Amino acid sequence: MPENLHLIIAERNDNPIAASLLVVDPDNAKAYGRYWGTLKHIPCFKHIPCLHFETAYYQAIEYCISQKIQTFEGGAQGEHKMARGFLPMTIQSAHFIAEPQFARAVKHFLDREHQGIGAYVDELTEHSPLKSTKI
Repeated sequence: MPENLHLIIAERNDNPIAASLLVVDPDNAKAYGRYWGTLKHIPCFKHIPCLHFETAYYQAIEYCISQKIQTFEGGAQGEHKMARGFLPMTIQSAHFIAEPQFARAVKHFLDREHQGIGAYVDELTEHSPLKSTKI
């Protein structure tokens, strides 16, 4: 499994300040970016514009290009990703909630949410920054 992980570390003055983790599927030429974070004790957002995008997206894309990975999936959520070339798409998730009453409440919410997601994805896709959205 370690060969399927790629860690991107951002440094400032030779000290790590942020990182992102890619899960790589070389057999299918895909990479999935899911986790990123900063070290709490360094107030880096005040001093480093675009740290999140550089660490979680731009460096990940450069890695994918260098490794001939054809697909980079940047993770769920975030309309801000459209300006960086990530089109909206639906993804699957799995949930296990042991408390039955809470599980029913979450299922009820997800059922309602699902109804509006398709229309929202369509609306965002209409405003794509790319010339063609056909895949």
